[in-house]
Amino acid sequence: MQNAPSTPSTDLPSGTAVLLLNLGTPTAPTPAAVRRYLAEFLSDRRVIDYPRWLWLPLLYGVILAVRPRRSARAYASIWTAQGSPLLALSRALADKLAARCAGSGVRIELAMTYGEPAIAPALERLLAQGARRVLLLPLYPQYSATSTAAAFDRVFAALREQRRLPELRTLSSYHDAPEYIAALCGSVENHWREHGRAQRLLLSFHGIPERYVAQGDPYREQCLATAHALRERLGLDAQQLLVTFQSRVGRERWLAPYTDEALAALAREGVRRVQVLCPGFAVDCLETLEEIAIRGREQFVEAGGECLEYIPALNDSEAHVQLLHGLIQAQLHGWADAHAGA
Repeated sequence: MQNAPSTPSTDLPSGTAVLLLNLGTPTAPTPAAVRRYLAEFLSDRRVIDYPRWLWLPLLYGVILAVRPRRSARAYASIWTAQGSPLLALSRALADKLAARCAGSGVRIELAMTYGEPAIAPALERLLAQGARRVLLLPLYPQYSATSTAAAFDRVFAALREQRRLPELRTLSSYHDAPEYIAALCGSVENHWREHGRAQRLLLSFHGIPERYVAQGDPYREQCLATAHALRERLGLDAQQLLVTFQSRVGRERWLAPYTDEALAALAREGVRRVQVLCPGFAVDCLETLEEIAIRGREQFVEAGGECLEYIPALNDSEAHVQLLHGLIQAQLHGWADAHAGA
C-alpha cells in the first residue's frame, strides 16, 4: 500500500473522482426496512459462502422471519434525527472531504454496498459529470473479502451496464498507514486528557469466521498489525491493550477472543474500568453505538465492572478528513500524466 505524502500535492488530475464506499444501513428502524436490508446483505456470497441450496431457505425461512424485529429494536436505540448514524456520519465525512478536494477538481461521491445510496446510480452520476478515472476507496481500514471485496464486486457489476468504462484504481486497505495510526492515537489521547486512563484499553474489531482466514483472507493479520502499531505509539504493553473481535453470529467458530466474553472476564478479574476503541469502523454505527456502547457496557457492569467508556470512531473529524485526503493524493498522484490521452 502506498502511504500518503507528507506534503500536499497540487497536481490531482481533472476528470477524476473518488467513490467512497461503506457497508450500508436500513432506511428506517422498522422490521420491514431491516428485513429488506438484511435480505440483500446476507444474500451476498462474500458475506455468507454456504451453498445457496442450504443457505437461502434458512435465510428466508428462518432468519428473516425472526432477526429483523430484534435488529429493528437495536437500530431504534441509536437512531437520530438525521436518520441512521452510519449514513449521516458517512455523508458528513464525504461532504467535508469534498470541500477539501474542491480546488483540485476531484469529485467525491458516497455509496453503500447494500441499500441506499446505491453504487450504480453513484457511478452513473460521476460518469455523467465527466469522470474518466475513478478511485474506489472503501471506508474499511483493514481488508476483508466480506467487506472490501464485496464493495468492489458491486462496483464491477454496475460497470457492466456502461458502454465506456472509466479507469479504476482501488485502495484495498490502509491498516498500517502512519496517518491512520496517528489519527487513532490522537483520538485515544484526547479521550485520556478529558477522562483519564482506564485500567485496560480494548480494541474491538468486527469478526469474521476463522474459516475465511484459513482460506486466505488477510483480515486478522491486518487487525493485529493495526493493534501492534497502536500499542507501540501509545506506549502500552500487551496487558494494558487487548485485541478482541465482536459481532459473531451462528455456530461456526469466528475470530477470537470474543469481545463480550473478554469484557465479562475482565470484570470477574477485578478490572473496574475499561475503555473500548473500534479501529475497524470508520464511522460509528450499530456495531459500535449499540453493540459496544450500550450492550457492551451492560455486559461489563453485570459481570462486576463499574465503567465502560466507548471512544468514538474518527467519524467526520478533521483528523479523519486529513487522513483520507492524504490517501487520495497518494493514489491519484501522476495518474493523469501517465495516461494523458485517456
